[in-house]
Amino acid sequence: MRIIYLGTPEFAVSSLQILVENGYEVVAVVTAPDKPAGRGNQIQMSDVKKYALSQNLNILQPEKLKDPEFLEILKNLKADLQIVVAFRMLPEVVWSMPPLGTFNLHASLLPKYRGAAPINWAIMNGEKETGVTTFFLQHEIDTGNIIFQEKETINHTDTVGTLYERLMHKGAKLVLKTVQAIEKGAVQTSPQIGEITHAPKIFRETCQIDWNKEHNEIHNFVRGLAPYPAAWTSLQGKNCKIYEISTEKSDISVKGQIGDVYADGKKLAFFSKSGWIEVNDLQLEGKKRMLVSEFLKGFRL
Repeated sequence: MRIIYLGTPEFAVSSLQILVENGYEVVAVVTAPDKPAGRGNQIQMSDVKKYALSQNLNILQPEKLKDPEFLEILKNLKADLQIVVAFRMLPEVVWSMPPLGTFNLHASLLPKYRGAAPINWAIMNGEKETGVTTFFLQHEIDTGNIIFQEKETINHTDTVGTLYERLMHKGAKLVLKTVQAIEKGAVQTSPQIGEITHAPKIFRETCQIDWNKEHNEIHNFVRGLAPYPAAWTSLQGKNCKIYEISTEKSDISVKGQIGDVYADGKKLAFFSKSGWIEVNDLQLEGKKRMLVSEFLKGFRL
């Protein structure tokens, strides 16, 4: 089979790698254009492009997916199948092109958590289980018929970082399984059934901690955003990212009101609906990330 692979971030590298290592013919890799990022706005290439370069794969980086020149290149590549992992929404003229179709890997058990940030929202909402799904693309985003699904337990200590890692590798194996089934003509799809939930893109305002919530809700919220983009709150007028809070109930006896801050040289805590919540790991604006014991050496409330 001639395969075109579309993906951009680290999450998409493992699936591309497993295809290459299993001898599949990837005739092109479509990824995001290089763009300035970080300090000094240096030009950065996507993780998928870095891997594709290491394997001498044909790389395409269209600004617009409906560009006639790009569409002509795709057509001439005569791909049998297209695979999408963590890429932008495709126009029908692209996903309908190959005779065997275009399938997508999504990091949830569809139809739960359709959208851009399924791993984050699953943890933030306190789910105990999630997974990965492969499905054929159709008009509405994340709505196509399911090919395969595999479940993954969400542990109480999981952050988006730890769960992301496991789903990335589980997803790569599912992509390989899906390609092998398509190759053998052994695919039987099924429509998405069950509760539909959504996982919209996360913005800065999404990440602000609401101290008027219960301890468990805040714990899920913090770990669902750690290590990136990170939950945040205000501390002495500055933005403060919170990467981890204590799961234990605080023994601080001082009375407080919602949003109050407590620091005594050993503990840093914020007052919530459940009482004081102690912070373990944080980063104050303009400072490096550090454990609270290190942070309190130079912080005075």
